[in-house]
Amino acid sequence: MTSLAHQDTRQLGGRISVLTRQKADHAELDVLLHELDQTLPAEQDPVLRRIYRLVFPHAFAEESVLFPVLRRTVPDGPQLTLQIEQEHQEINELVTALEGMTADDPERTPTLERLTAVLREDVRDEEDRLLPELQQRATRAELRRLGLAWELVRRIAPTRAHPVVARRPPGNVAAALPLSLVDRTRDTVDLALQRGPAAVAPVLAVISRALTAAAHRLEHVGVVRRGEDPSTTTERRQDPTQR
Repeated sequence: MTSLAHQDTRQLGGRISVLTRQKADHAELDVLLHELDQTLPAEQDPVLRRIYRLVFPHAFAEESVLFPVLRRTVPDGPQLTLQIEQEHQEINELVTALEGMTADDPERTPTLERLTAVLREDVRDEEDRLLPELQQRATRAELRRLGLAWELVRRIAPTRAHPVVARRPPGNVAAALPLSLVDRTRDTVDLALQRGPAAVAPVLAVISRALTAAAHRLEHVGVVRRGEDPSTTTERRQDPTQR
């Protein structure tokens, strides 16, 4: 199998193929990670938010559209998709931890380094192993249909870390619309908070905190936590006796 990294658009099935779309997101992530490396800690939050808005909808669309197909059609699909779901879960947990840290927190640098490492590992696992398996078994027409479905889901997916939400149906499906609405509203508010006049900052900060609280309540609705493999639940990962 040939890594997606060494294939052009034609080989990947055309511009709207899911493989082309995945590779394009990975290339954008690489640019953002390089930008993050060159940014001072006190100025990293805007870059991180751009990374989150790229990474979380991308992963949600993978888990909703691609992974069910891969588990049905690829002999080692269940194992490969589970490994990447575990990486996605760790990314969610690392981002959640980062959002609770100040720029001078001593744990921030190692947490950020681990996040960067897992993101890069996730890209390589997908481009070198998982997606070439799909490429071997799907026609160009199927890759294009998956690309359209993946893009549609990506555009309406949550944009923030939600580590307690299931990585598989029915939980992720049930969580998609309400969390996406809350996340995308919060993105707009936070951008206004970052760029807007100081006079409205206190009001926007209150709205942002209220949206964060709403997201946390949604995360704990029973159905959104159902369906995933136990190895990707926050509680199991945090309890060493359950590993």
